[in-house]
Amino acid sequence: MPQLLVELFSEEIPARMQAQAARDFERMARERLAAQGLLPEGLTTFAGPRRLTLVAEGLPAAQGDRHEERKGPRVGAPDAAVEGFLRSTGLTRDQLVEKDGVYFAHIHRAGRPTAEIVAEMVPDIVKSFPWPKSMTWGRGTLRWVRPLRRIVCLFDGEVVPFFVDETESGDVTEGHRFMGDAQPFRVKDFDSYRDGLAKHFVILDAEERKAKIMDAARTLCFARNLELVEDAGLLDEVAGLAEWPTPILGEMDPAFLDLPPEVIRTSMRTHQKYFAVRDAATGKLAPHFVTVANIEAADGGRAIAAGNARVLSARLNDARFFWDEDRKVQLEDRLEKLKGVTFHAKLGTLHERVERIEALAADLALTVGAEPETAAEAARLAKADLVTGMVGEFPELQGLMGGYYAREQGLPGEVADAIRDHYKPQGPSDEVPTAPASAAVALAEKLDTLVGFFAIGEKPTGSRDPFALRRAALGVIRIVLEGKLRLPLRSVFAGHGRRIAASGLEGADLLDFFADRLKVSLRDQGKRHDLVDAVFALGDDDLVRIVARVEALDSFLATEDGRNLLAGYKRAGNILKAEEKKGPLPEGPATAMAGAPAEEGALIAALAAAAPQVEKALAAEDFAGAMLALAALRAPVDAFFEAVLVNSENDAERENRLRLLVQVRDLMAQVADFSQVNG
Repeated sequence: MPQLLVELFSEEIPARMQAQAARDFERMARERLAAQGLLPEGLTTFAGPRRLTLVAEGLPAAQGDRHEERKGPRVGAPDAAVEGFLRSTGLTRDQLVEKDGVYFAHIHRAGRPTAEIVAEMVPDIVKSFPWPKSMTWGRGTLRWVRPLRRIVCLFDGEVVPFFVDETESGDVTEGHRFMGDAQPFRVKDFDSYRDGLAKHFVILDAEERKAKIMDAARTLCFARNLELVEDAGLLDEVAGLAEWPTPILGEMDPAFLDLPPEVIRTSMRTHQKYFAVRDAATGKLAPHFVTVANIEAADGGRAIAAGNARVLSARLNDARFFWDEDRKVQLEDRLEKLKGVTFHAKLGTLHERVERIEALAADLALTVGAEPETAAEAARLAKADLVTGMVGEFPELQGLMGGYYAREQGLPGEVADAIRDHYKPQGPSDEVPTAPASAAVALAEKLDTLVGFFAIGEKPTGSRDPFALRRAALGVIRIVLEGKLRLPLRSVFAGHGRRIAASGLEGADLLDFFADRLKVSLRDQGKRHDLVDAVFALGDDDLVRIVARVEALDSFLATEDGRNLLAGYKRAGNILKAEEKKGPLPEGPATAMAGAPAEEGALIAALAAAAPQVEKALAAEDFAGAMLALAALRAPVDAFFEAVLVNSENDAERENRLRLLVQVRDLMAQVADFSQVNG
């Protein structure tokens, strides 16, 4: 079946936009083709420094004929309504069909050639493409990320003719800007397009470009007994900067190695897009770097490496200046400057935030096993590096540089470590601070953020989370769970809310927010979200205990006893709900009644035996034991529902049996709210 090939060729597309642009291109093409009844067998997009490419395989030559039945106004409706309906369908009144007092239009449309549809689709995609930033140029009105120079559009080997602003579609593209024969060349299909680009020094596929970079860079390092410091984010970026990526190993002045290694790596990565290199024997940074050029230089890249080394030296000289100057001022002496930095208009200055974090860290210290004075000192100094020259130049080093400066001025190692780690964890792959003082300060920093922004009504909505509150909550959850810290969230929220004078703080909202984040965390571990709801419904705010309950509940419901008891619980719950609509349920324990079925007495006895076992297990936080005690109810509950009629005509029997079901529900509710469990 025919193939569609589209290339949108422009000036350089920013590397950070390329991956999303490829996804948007695929989505927009797929949606528009599907709307016309055209479903390709395969659709692939590619993005690079100067082009977006789409290839769709297995499209039909034309869309099929289509029939549509459209409902219109009622028979006898005003003429204006009928005339409007006729205009929208292109029919006349005598072509309408009456059915059940309503006019219907039967519209037949012959299928259009696919090329004709593509000629409309591609300009529409180009004109509505969702670039984060775009521009116009020349005398045209088209907005595109950078000036659009060419459009290739071939269907079944033939050019699909159209214009987008002043750019005409065709079958001509270009290779590398500098290497080889830079003349434009013609293509006839995707194979000739991809192969032609390769001959003209362009690698179309970003994954292939990344593989080429890594293979060549590792080979260069191995030859010098070095190791590449791998960086997935930087690899994505440089693969979007070069059509024919060529790694080059350069040398830097070894005198700069006395700077903190993170400073060197950040300067290389942020400003120069270089990969750092380490000594294979020691694991320490080596006086080398790997840069990725967009050409194969005649001298093997020596001139490029030398030029890049000079630029890097200039950057590192700046870093050395900041490093030397920053160390002349004690962290404590920088705190005054924080009074002039606004954290948030409704939450005060950074200095006020530091005072809150210091107080909260001291409160949390005993919970995490830290000395309150140590935690408070680290919290007080944790934000001081924000007004240093180094962090001003490299904001991503905040916290880290504070740790270095704390060591330089002779502060205890646990204080320096807590300053260094107080932003952690910043993502799922980031380490969790485990040292007591570090955990206290990291928790205080995140909880101040959460309590503060919830207090002023700045809660995340949909995909909007400008203050990264979801990340902060997940950070708290990870620190608490991995450290097995018994943190009473409600009292923490309330106490810290008073520091912020947060009369409007909704602690319940914040606890619900944690429940949602815990669901995300546990879902990644294969746990069901409804089990989190079932446990949170008990009102517990101890995350360690909540997770222990969820895990025990998960294991219990995986057993036959658990599944059957859940079914019995729901049956009892449905009966009780129906009775509650009629009036209050009878109170008090059920009693063994003369003449009652044996199954009723057996369930009463089973409840009497299970209740103290459940309570004892829960008191010891032995949730698996509590579930085991509940499991003993499975057979008596099943037998009760098979043999006993709850809604007896005898009022005394009926009330006694309802009390019995209330006891089943209440005993199980001590473990979890089983009404929240799916199934």
